[in-house]
Amino acid sequence: MKELEPRVFVVDDDRSVRTSLATLLQAEEYVVETFASAAEYLARVPYAGPTCLVLDVQLPGLDGISVQQQLMQEGRMEQIVFITGHGDIPMGIGAMKRGAVDFLPKPFSDEDLLAAVAKALARSAENQKQRSEVVESRARLARLTPRECEVLRLVISGLLNKQIAAELGIKLRTIKTHRARVMQKMGVVSVAELVRLAQKAGVVPPHRPKGQ
Repeated sequence: MKELEPRVFVVDDDRSVRTSLATLLQAEEYVVETFASAAEYLARVPYAGPTCLVLDVQLPGLDGISVQQQLMQEGRMEQIVFITGHGDIPMGIGAMKRGAVDFLPKPFSDEDLLAAVAKALARSAENQKQRSEVVESRARLARLTPRECEVLRLVISGLLNKQIAAELGIKLRTIKTHRARVMQKMGVVSVAELVRLAQKAGVVPPHRPKGQ
């Protein structure tokens, strides 16, 4: 599947600011969309590709900080660069703690904004990559039978085939068959790969008392 291009969304109630930021970003070959209010932006269908939201703090209606909190509650993945003419240090620290990429007081330099946008898009792309890996690993896990899932958990706990056979009370050759099917369905060729994929899917080894 073709990867979606990065996109920058600018939300500011000042038309001149929206225009100047769009011109700057388009000169760097970014695809840009602008909005005059939070409500306009939130009415847009969330973009599925790498996303940077350049967000003014002071907006009519819902302010920028409230927008950040709402996006977090909805589990959305936009990476936010705040811009503000009225912000203060505690506000900036709070925004950064909640995951904002940067908090730029106006007037800011073109270089600072472009650096923040580039960082936001890189972080967004990495987050999306990690999320897609989790989805893919869970899809592979769903192909396993309940018995194969049992074998998987015992394999990633470090047990040998004969130990797994004893644990489950079935024949060694049956365990070998199950293990081969697990490796095939999960699309891996080594136990190390299987462990990494299982971790991404949220599978944990069974708890075993020390000495066992």
